[in-house]
Amino acid sequence: MKSASGLKGLTLAGLALGLAATTLMAAVEKKKLTIGFIALTDCAPIVIAEEKGFFDKYGLDVHVVKEGGGWPGIQQKVINGEYDFSHALAGMPIAATLGINGDANLVALLSLDFNGNGITFGNNIMKQMKKYGMDDKKRPLGSESLKKYIDAKHAKEGGKYKPLDFGMVHPVSTHNYELRYWMATSGIDPDADATIKPFPPPTMPSNLIAGNIEGYCVGEPWNERVVLKKKGSTLVTNYDIWNNNPEKVLQARADFVEKNPETTKAVMKAIIEAQMWLDESWEHRKEAAKILSKPNYVKAPVDVLEKSMTGTFQYLKGQDSEPNPMFNVFANYYAAYPFYSHGMWFITQMYRWGQLEQPVDMKAVIEKTYRPDLFEIAAKEVGYALPPSPWKKDGVDKYNMFMDGKVFDPNKAVEYIYSFKVTHPKVGEAELKAVNGWEGSLKTAQPDYVCPYGPAGCADPKYVTE
Repeated sequence: MKSASGLKGLTLAGLALGLAATTLMAAVEKKKLTIGFIALTDCAPIVIAEEKGFFDKYGLDVHVVKEGGGWPGIQQKVINGEYDFSHALAGMPIAATLGINGDANLVALLSLDFNGNGITFGNNIMKQMKKYGMDDKKRPLGSESLKKYIDAKHAKEGGKYKPLDFGMVHPVSTHNYELRYWMATSGIDPDADATIKPFPPPTMPSNLIAGNIEGYCVGEPWNERVVLKKKGSTLVTNYDIWNNNPEKVLQARADFVEKNPETTKAVMKAIIEAQMWLDESWEHRKEAAKILSKPNYVKAPVDVLEKSMTGTFQYLKGQDSEPNPMFNVFANYYAAYPFYSHGMWFITQMYRWGQLEQPVDMKAVIEKTYRPDLFEIAAKEVGYALPPSPWKKDGVDKYNMFMDGKVFDPNKAVEYIYSFKVTHPKVGEAELKAVNGWEGSLKTAQPDYVCPYGPAGCADPKYVTE
């Protein structure tokens, strides 16, 4: 039995905790929130924040909503205020702020994950690519065999050449840029040799099976869905194209964030804690797969979700899964941090593929859109480690490589756009350089490869810090 003094101490401690919770809740400007998401495994941080009580912990009453209208639907609902926050493609808030995907100043508050996508091909085109020397077991696998098939198709069809049809999820998606990047490394021109069309992620398998497209780039579980049905194979993941690339972000309207700073911080803290929980153990990943399988979330079989969520990936139909521990990274290796340089890479791709037709100050746009300053405040309060700088180079080390060996240095962002053999910018290099006079002044710093939160998402257990 506890002493009276001990009980008094507990009562005072409880009172203090109650007052702290009341103060926290009072500081939240808007308690009832709606957060939209698309049925993909990388919505996991939002779903886990809801299911494991992290939103409740910070005094929030969150309604997590599955969006049925694809990425255009989710974007419009953020812009019109129906969603307070949303799961978003990393390029979406940038494009909206630039006026090429909606027209509103949206911000990326944090990165939800690294990697998570695949490029899947149907059985018919797989046969054609094998005729031209494809080794489907090679990792990473380049697009050379597809290039040879396209060249042969051009020779046969001449002026009546019919471009091959491929799918991706949105014009400013990582998927569009990754598919194009992968194709262009062997000289394929995605705008002449192929037609790349947007589809909502869950519809990709049915469109492939119906013969509407030859292949697609999408997030999980919509690659493994086709592989397990033996209707196609995933030949390359986006980790193979660009190791530890940014995939999704948490976005909101800039004016909402300004009006509701404490609410925004509370949401960020809840989601960062969910990200850390996801990388804490493979057991947590298995639990997350069961949660995501529910009809109101991803609505896919647990075994399909586990293929990628638990450190493996089945590339080829009818064959065993292969180790792929970094297919999904949620917290480790600073995966939650919204690097300015990551955002700038997306602007370079918008220029590379002719989506931006006016020269803009890329640094000013990114500093208006990506918010590592807000992230730093929330991260410190939940014990999430910060990298040495919001600016870094990509393509420089074992865990940060592009498949073609190129380096993206944000201090040379304009030069980077024009350095590719296959590129279709609508703005001249000199014109773009004229409005980006800051080049060369950024203080970049490379973060170490660290896994402080657990083994999930780590390439090797020896990198997990105690």
